[in-house]
Amino acid sequence: MDVASSNDDVWLIVPLFNEASVVRDVVADARLTFPNIVCVDDGSTDHSIAEALAGGATVLRHPINLGQGAALQTGIEFAREQPGAQYFVTFDSDGQHQVSDAVAMVERLRAEPYDIIVGSRFLDARTNASALKKLVLRLAVLFERISTGVRLTDAHNGLRAFNLRTAFSLNIKQNRMAHASEIVAQIGSNHLRYAEQPVHIVYTDYSRSKGQSLWNSVNILSELFVK
Repeated sequence: MDVASSNDDVWLIVPLFNEASVVRDVVADARLTFPNIVCVDDGSTDHSIAEALAGGATVLRHPINLGQGAALQTGIEFAREQPGAQYFVTFDSDGQHQVSDAVAMVERLRAEPYDIIVGSRFLDARTNASALKKLVLRLAVLFERISTGVRLTDAHNGLRAFNLRTAFSLNIKQNRMAHASEIVAQIGSNHLRYAEQPVHIVYTDYSRSKGQSLWNSVNILSELFVK
């Protein structure tokens, strides 16, 4: 059995907004390992839909931009209804997530008694984030520990894998960046069994230009207090 066939019960869920220059390669590369990919286009104004289709993804479309949380919820609702679907991975469209990390997370779900594996940039030294960005994100994690009781070192890099139980438990209402904190809260309220996995998030000039700056981290923190 080849690698892709062994993962035919897995769906990658990819929020998509104006990533025409990179999404085809991201999808095509991921499909070598995960044949089932759904991209949720969140009102792109470029050729993202055509590029995602060319890469081999199934594409759903929001007619207007609703935010990453809404795109994830749309993708989850679609993927969990697909025949044979058992595992799900939320995966970014800009190339900063590594397929090898997604593989390791799904393998843990198959072998260990967890409902969700959350990627963390802070369990090893592979991810090159600034000291100030790390500080802001760790403040967000501290707030979440206090408010939800879920003990994580990182919840805002977007890479997570989960099983069918979790797919039917999640109900994301926060459309913008605060959705990651909402997922953490729902891990606690639904008593989901969770663990973390070290992941390598690649920050390129391109991904930073699309919102991976320090200001994006500050926005995450501010949304925790205004949601």
